[in-house]
Amino acid sequence: MSILDRLWPRARAKQPPETPQIRALIERLLVLSPTLALVPEWRERLVPALTCSVAYVRDVVERMPPAREASAATWMNDPYIHAFFAAPDEVGHVLSRSPELHAWFESHPLAREVYAVLGMALNERCAFGAEQHGDEVHTDVMQTTLSFDDHQVRVCGETEADLREQIVRRVVEQIALEGLAQIGADESRRDVLEQERALLRTRLQLLTRHGAGTQRMFGEHDVQNAGEVARVEAQIAQNEREIAALGLKSEALEHQLTVICNVLANPAQHTNVEMREICLSPMNVLLANGSEGNNGSIVFPLARLPASPQGLRAFSLVRFARADLQPLPRVLVEDSRFMI
Repeated sequence: MSILDRLWPRARAKQPPETPQIRALIERLLVLSPTLALVPEWRERLVPALTCSVAYVRDVVERMPPAREASAATWMNDPYIHAFFAAPDEVGHVLSRSPELHAWFESHPLAREVYAVLGMALNERCAFGAEQHGDEVHTDVMQTTLSFDDHQVRVCGETEADLREQIVRRVVEQIALEGLAQIGADESRRDVLEQERALLRTRLQLLTRHGAGTQRMFGEHDVQNAGEVARVEAQIAQNEREIAALGLKSEALEHQLTVICNVLANPAQHTNVEMREICLSPMNVLLANGSEGNNGSIVFPLARLPASPQGLRAFSLVRFARADLQPLPRVLVEDSRFMI
């Protein structure tokens, strides 16, 4: 902070309000990277960046459809539940496989229902199928069938509003983790470059040392050796430029805060979530809007996860009753003992 800032604080840019949610996210960031607090004015720089990410993510979350009642009773009439589950009996059975769901009900003994985020793998398959056109049935029509599997319930809330706030917080944390990953990549790159520089300098010393080998003894003028020296010197120069681009080690803390703030201030560049609207037949065949046999339009967020074998994950908010909760399968209970 300059002396002018101290004398005329009103001249500084207006700081966004630090809401309880922003304050909680800052505390979470300090747990992940405590050294951020060592940078001057770190809080003043983090708050605007976090506010930007929260506003962007909240806009995405607010566009998510309301929570659907996930039960066998709604499977026939709710196009969402009908699309996500193959049969009515599968709804309670699949959701009851979530240890987090059981843990939430155990910690909320008076709750009759829970709001949760249902994540699923989305699979698309193209094949020839039958389609009716008027009085005729065509059996050679190329169709796209959607299926949802690998149902996961990990995040639960007492109310829908509480659940949506949890989603916002978790997504913003994930964006911040992207910034931390970039910092880690820069540090790893610096270590590799410094090791490479040491090897190149050793190589250059061996090539230019007087009296090394037989060259000095026989008075040879090895043109090839001179060419190798030039190549190594060029590699050292390139190495120095790449290290310089990473900044000085003494500026590492400043660099870390700058990277995290840049990532948080540009959330759209570090999230890959889109809202997808589709129309499905009762057999989960993708239909055009207004097609005959349309079972209704559904809208859900679709996230692309490169690290996931499926690549695509669909999400929906659901409401699940305690009365529909089935005992946790024994195999999951046994496996949970070995989970970290």
